[in-house]
Amino acid sequence: MAITVDGIENFHSLVGKHLGYSEWHEITQEQVNLFADATDDHQWIHVDPERAKDGPFGRTIAHGYLTLSLGPGLLGEVVVVKGMSLGVNYGANKVRFPSPVPVGAKLRLGVEVATVEDVKDGVQVALDLTFEVEGSDKPSCVAQVVYRYFY
Repeated sequence: MAITVDGIENFHSLVGKHLGYSEWHEITQEQVNLFADATDDHQWIHVDPERAKDGPFGRTIAHGYLTLSLGPGLLGEVVVVKGMSLGVNYGANKVRFPSPVPVGAKLRLGVEVATVEDVKDGVQVALDLTFEVEGSDKPSCVAQVVYRYFY
């Protein structure tokens, strides 16, 4: 269940706090293929299940940037922001992909508020995102992303 931030000024009280986790979501070959088409990245480790059986991961894996791109949607399962006119993705401070996301695996997102700064007409919030694959001891993606929320 998502927590609600009722008024963007209330982000300040959440610095250093873990906000929770999204639900688990299965990563499908169809998702991976659609992402490959959208980005023109058709590397065989992503889109060729037969060849990938003999590859380094034993099956196809999601693109790292596909994993990261799931962040905004999964974030909405963790936190709902009220009292704003607009929220925008402002970028990322750091992104790493420590382990693969095999097709068929279940993925979830954990969220922690790293920093909050006042900006003109709003706040800038840096969130530490950790993408986890069910049953894996290493995260598949760790990223610090930055959002701006405006009154």
